[in-house]
Formats: sequence, C-alpha cells, structure tokens
Amino acid sequence: MKDSVDATAVERALEADEFSNRKLIRPLLNHNNTNHRAEAPMERRERSNGPAPRKNVPLEQTNAENFYYQKQMQGRTPMVLVLQDGEQMHGVIEWYDKHCIKLIRNGQPNVMVYKPCIKYMYKESENGRK
Repeated sequence: MKDSVDATAVERALEADEFSNRKLIRPLLNHNNTNHRAEAPMERRERSNGPAPRKNVPLEQTNAENFYYQKQMQGRTPMVLVLQDGEQMHGVIEWYDKHCIKLIRNGQPNVMVYKPCIKYMYKESENGRK
C-alpha cells in the first residue's frame, strides 16, 4: 500500500509540473471588434510624471488644392473667382503658387490674385450659388 501512495504522489507532482508549464489562454471579449479576428491584448502602460508624448503633427498640405488647380489649368476651364469684397473675376487659371493665382482674362489685362483675397471659386459653367 505504501508503493501505491508514493506512485500517486509522484504522478501528482508530474501533473503539477506540466500544468505550470502550460500557457494560459484567455479569450478576447472585445464586442466592438466587427471583423472578429484575434488581436493581441493592449499592454498596460505605466504612468510617468514626465511630459506627455508628443502627437504627430498633421500634414501641412494634402495636395487636393494642387490637384484641382492642375486639372483646371490642363482643361483650360473658364473659372469665376469671387473675392472677399464680392467682386467677381472671370478667366482661366494660367499658373498658381503657394500664395497667388494668375488669371488670364479675355479683353482685360491678366491679373495675379492673392489667395487670401479669394472667398471662393467655381467653374463658369456652374451657377456658383452656395
């Protein structure tokens, strides 16, 4: 009877060693996840008394404005520029830079318009109402 007790104790010790070497698997209970894929759990971050980490600065330019100007220049689209004071200027955009737009006008001198003076612009074929 002594042999059976010792064998049982050894088996329990082996099982305990095997159990301690196993990884604990926890299911993710993230109900907001719509694609139902397994993701690694977020690590807990320690708080520090130092300054907060800096956020990334957004891009200064998305190039959407440049794309629009290029498209109108290549198509030689007649445009209407409405200035801050309500004056309208009709013409075709010849070129632009960071601060100005050069407008070619029929029967009138060409003008360079400072961008901050422009309230909005639209294609001459549109009605221009907002």
